[in-house]
Amino acid sequence: MSADPITRTVARNLCTGCGACAGAFPGLIRMVDDPVNGRRPVVVQSAEAREAAAKAVSLCAGAQSDWGRLPRTDAIDEDWGPVLAAWEGWASDDEIRHRGSSGGAVTALALHALATGTADGVAHVAARADDPRLNAAVISRDRAGLLRGAGSRYAQASPAESLGRIAGGTERVAFVGKPCDVASVHKAAQSDPFLKAKIPLTIAIFCAGAPNLVATDRLLDRLGVPKDGRLVDLRYRGDGWPGLMQAAWIDAEGTRNESEGISYAEGWGKVLQSERRWRCRVCADHTGAFADISVGDPWHAPPAGNTDAGRSLIVARTPRGKAFVEAAIAAGALTAEPRPRDIIARAQPNLAATHGAVWGRRLAMRAVGLPAPRDRGRKLRRQWLDLPRRAQVQSLLGTWKRVLRERLWRRVRIAESAQ
Repeated sequence: MSADPITRTVARNLCTGCGACAGAFPGLIRMVDDPVNGRRPVVVQSAEAREAAAKAVSLCAGAQSDWGRLPRTDAIDEDWGPVLAAWEGWASDDEIRHRGSSGGAVTALALHALATGTADGVAHVAARADDPRLNAAVISRDRAGLLRGAGSRYAQASPAESLGRIAGGTERVAFVGKPCDVASVHKAAQSDPFLKAKIPLTIAIFCAGAPNLVATDRLLDRLGVPKDGRLVDLRYRGDGWPGLMQAAWIDAEGTRNESEGISYAEGWGKVLQSERRWRCRVCADHTGAFADISVGDPWHAPPAGNTDAGRSLIVARTPRGKAFVEAAIAAGALTAEPRPRDIIARAQPNLAATHGAVWGRRLAMRAVGLPAPRDRGRKLRRQWLDLPRRAQVQSLLGTWKRVLRERLWRRVRIAESAQ
């Protein structure tokens, strides 16, 4: 096995698959889709590539991040990262609201960035045209491009692969990604003032973990997509809140077929979530602490059905993000009402419990000699102590059981032949 630090990060189960390393050094580091381990970087076997990996590891938030540099004033900020202000609302554009996973706020904010000249492009992910099971990092410059990525993509994605194009271009590009993706982009921008100047805004999407390709194929089986059908569309959410999971394929006669739609609760709860990678299960940031703005589901006021008009929870993390959201509301791009700063805990109670369990999981990993991510300045132990005793014990014993069941001591190896 190569001794380079990127390959070691993957091997030790610390990689999140954000793609920042590959984006910074295209041609020397590339992202591949491993069906089991997820989308992960492979370093070319050359001295130049190993040198690139040694530099790229400084961008990796998978192994380590620094919460100590985030401004925090109270317990809310300690638990969730900086929360300057919060709103509940939706895209004023009816189509964007309908297509979005919840209220379409991410797409509305991205489009507002383009419309106002805040950004020339928006980096995000969209389904690959040749295989909708997979995601591609794209930069959109218009409404149509943004709508390609509207709605959740519950599959491995590496939007930070766009960093190379952003750094090498002349455009200002807003960035949209999962919390782990934004954390790596934040590290990259902090270390490179020229790159920082080209990223005027970052938006994080709340995330409970990314399932692998095995999970996607199981979902297609549940949806009744035949093995010999040519998949042309796979929707995880959207077309209402939270939306139905549904697929479309072309059969041998050339006819387009659509599957039945299954609920988000069934698709996520019974099919997809069990195949989240272990790195996702020890993640300490599911709500985008390092972003300018983060957006998620306001589950404290859940929809009555599967295709209701959507609503989004919108959180400003930085002064820049707060000013941008306020401007989007004033311009009519967003329809939103202020909410108390503690709204995340009420909207996402499961994530509060998850953060506490993460401290116990990481402790259990280190107790048996396994490496665990480090988030400097992140006070997870207090959240673990707030858990019921049974949950505390489960975070330890459950981890040791998983270590044995999944053989987590084994090195993760990504084959060059992966998709």
